[in-house]
Amino acid sequence: MTVPTTTQAEAGKQFSSVHGGGASIASGKQFASVAAALHDLGDGASIAVGGFGLCGNPEACIRAIAARGVRGLTIVSNNCGNQGQGLAILLQQRQVARVVCSFVGGNPDLEQQMLAGEVAVELNPQGTLAERLRAGGAGIPAFYTPTGAGTVVAEGKDVREFAGRPCVLETALRPDFAIVRAARGDALGNLQFYRTARNFNPLAAMAGRVTIAEIDELVPVGALDPDEIHLPGIFVQRVVHVPEHADIIEFRTTRARPAAGP
Repeated sequence: MTVPTTTQAEAGKQFSSVHGGGASIASGKQFASVAAALHDLGDGASIAVGGFGLCGNPEACIRAIAARGVRGLTIVSNNCGNQGQGLAILLQQRQVARVVCSFVGGNPDLEQQMLAGEVAVELNPQGTLAERLRAGGAGIPAFYTPTGAGTVVAEGKDVREFAGRPCVLETALRPDFAIVRAARGDALGNLQFYRTARNFNPLAAMAGRVTIAEIDELVPVGALDPDEIHLPGIFVQRVVHVPEHADIIEFRTTRARPAAGP
């Protein structure tokens, strides 16, 4: 898919200028809403999505894509939602044609549509999926890995031996769009993720040709120490401040409080 280009006015962008050292830098990355940030996402688009299960999901972006009603999507995600939540919403609305993932368990919507032949599923070893995204962002077109050699994963792929081990050629992923969620970020797209919610988010953001980040807390440019930035803004084209999220817990496990002592 070719991502259409629009002027800044057409996109409805909000401009923020950052003054420092006598210089003025117009970012042009901040949007008023996720709907505006996703204005050029159409039928047949490929989308890398951050998150692991429901942890670190870009919830607002997913809802906006569902509301757009676009069809024939290719989703690159660890497991394309879970328990009927997250990306599973797009599956329920029959908006997805293909999924590149590493896990199907816990997602009855994907399981049913895969078995019915309604959605094509390309399963990847989890580390391979992560590296395919990272390689796409790093400009590496393909790489060899020993993971999957001698299994169905290697079928139809080039296999060569390195240091006495057979290795499988895997190609990088470079989807049209990426949607991610960050705990903190600025108008230039510098992002910081919350603990394990970092998961696939930086990798998805790197890989996308157009990356949209929904940010829990939008901070002024310069507020993030360089050592605190998990992903530099060079990988992010659009940012949206989204302070409220459902943060659904997939499996809540609790135990009885221990009895009070004497």
